[in-house]
Amino acid sequence: MNHETNTPSAQLTHVDSQGQANMVDVTDKQITARTATAEGYISMNTNALDAIINNTNKKGDVLATARIAGIQAAKKCAELIPLCHPLMLSKVDVSFEVKPAQQQIKVISLCKLSGQTGVEMEALTAVSVALLTLFDMCKAIDPMMIISDIAVLSKKGGKTGHWTRS
Repeated sequence: MNHETNTPSAQLTHVDSQGQANMVDVTDKQITARTATAEGYISMNTNALDAIINNTNKKGDVLATARIAGIQAAKKCAELIPLCHPLMLSKVDVSFEVKPAQQQIKVISLCKLSGQTGVEMEALTAVSVALLTLFDMCKAIDPMMIISDIAVLSKKGGKTGHWTRS
């Protein structure tokens, strides 16, 4: 099922003809430049957001720690998600957009490589772990934070080419 009109549809590739979980063989796939971007949000109370903005959280620099955690997570994606291929990432970027009016922080990740398989899972993992780190570092101030709307924004390279979430 397509959730967006510009999203490719495909059969399940991680299931073999007997319905068993299967790591896809990418040996014969062409090496192409591939990128993926993803985003997610965390909503929190004013005190938690102010502590991040003013760098007064007792645990330290929240955004710097979350950035490093997201980068580390992208590099460890294959260890966390059973059928992901270990990848030689050439770039991982994690950035933040603080939205005081919405009491939110938007996390954006970009993952790049030249390879035989895409980097969507790495981008999603980077965002997810950065968000979890924000939660962990601020939970003493606001244990009611909400993580939401984690999604792939765009993908380039490979057989399906380029697509962007509308």
